[in-house]
Amino acid sequence: MNREEAEKYLHCAMVIGELLLKSGAEVGRVEDTICRICKAYDAERVDVFSITSSIVTTIQGKEFGICTQTCRVSGRSNDLDRLDQLNQLSRNICENKMDYTEIQKELEIIQSRMQYPFIFQLLFYALISGAFSVFFGGDWKDMAASAILGAGLKTLELLVKQISVNSLITALICSGVGGFLSNLAVWSGIGSHADLISIGNIMLLIPGIALTNSIRDMFCGDTITGLIRFMESVLLALVIALGFTFANFMF
Repeated sequence: MNREEAEKYLHCAMVIGELLLKSGAEVGRVEDTICRICKAYDAERVDVFSITSSIVTTIQGKEFGICTQTCRVSGRSNDLDRLDQLNQLSRNICENKMDYTEIQKELEIIQSRMQYPFIFQLLFYALISGAFSVFFGGDWKDMAASAILGAGLKTLELLVKQISVNSLITALICSGVGGFLSNLAVWSGIGSHADLISIGNIMLLIPGIALTNSIRDMFCGDTITGLIRFMESVLLALVIALGFTFANFMF
């Protein structure tokens, strides 16, 4: 394998690692996947360093020398279906040493796959928000108000993300609007308890998975990534609390 081919396959490994990280994979999985793919294509030594926002990989081999690539990662979500497809693709690459064009085609298929229709996402947000409102003691009026606001917050979140990719700004706007509308629903007689309506909406925004993953990363030895994710989760929780508190002061 010459240097040009090594750069191509390293690029494929980096793209897979980036997609894994964006889909919610832990950094240990990302580093291990990149390492295995590179070694499948005759790399004698592979050094991978990954945090939540960056991946750096250096490979070394007799035929192509030393190659290094860096990838900046922005935007993360939890997509277990994409994680499963990327894991399966990485296994196929290691077992069959797939050609570069084949890998590119598989990556295009994975990236272009259909997500849940927007109407289903609205339904899920409404169901989750209404269910949590009842779980914490709300009545049927609180459940209905919380469900409607939950669907509205999903729409607002989608609109805000098109303008800004900053998760803190998105959370601040959504929490502020959610808190304001919760109080407005009680004031207009649609709901009974603003706090119980807000609880259902808050549960849509709380970074519970991110906080759990941060602790898991620290226990797995990825201390830097764990601390970064932990601080992101704490800041996000504080911003959400600030948004709802500010909305309550308005009433």
